[in-house]
Amino acid sequence: MRKLFLVSLFQNVSGLLKSVEEVKGKTVTYIPTASKVEKLGFFIRIGKWALRFSGMKVEELEISQARFEQIRTTLAKNDIIFVAGGNTFFLLQELRRTGADQLIIEEVNKGKLYIGESAGAIVACPDIGYSSSMDDPKKAADLTDYTGLGLVDFYVVPHYQSREFKYSSEQMVQENQAQKKLSIINDHQAIWVRDEGVEILGKR
Repeated sequence: MRKLFLVSLFQNVSGLLKSVEEVKGKTVTYIPTASKVEKLGFFIRIGKWALRFSGMKVEELEISQARFEQIRTTLAKNDIIFVAGGNTFFLLQELRRTGADQLIIEEVNKGKLYIGESAGAIVACPDIGYSSSMDDPKKAADLTDYTGLGLVDFYVVPHYQSREFKYSSEQMVQENQAQKKLSIINDHQAIWVRDEGVEILGKR
């Protein structure tokens, strides 16, 4: 059973998660790596707070500074994987460099819930190149292959029509809607994937 909860801003939709999955008392591996090259400390703190407020126990795992065995052990022991927002290209670079990409794929394929926020949602897609209008690829100097984790067969467009990302999200849609299967969400929506079922939750 494959389960994913893909969002723009988790703090806005934590209640939607509780409506589809029992999370109270669960342990979460919280991966803030995408934020390392962006100034998103406030959103990282809020995201972790929202998880704890929902009754979950959070263990932070900074992929770019962790060794393979630590990553494998932490992902395996906790119930949920949470990949936070930031720069998608830097995130994928570090996931691939450390081997965390394959470990995450293995855990999700075993049935572990994956929560992807913004960059964490985009990296779950087949390819991340389509997000270059929102994130700067130059912040991942060593990344040349933009193949994503492939946890879903569609392409997430987060932050649609939000104040900060209005132009970039609309550009993502315009540039890719003819070639790719897009799943477009605003900051108050979530994509709930359970096996082959895909549903957009929240306010349009």
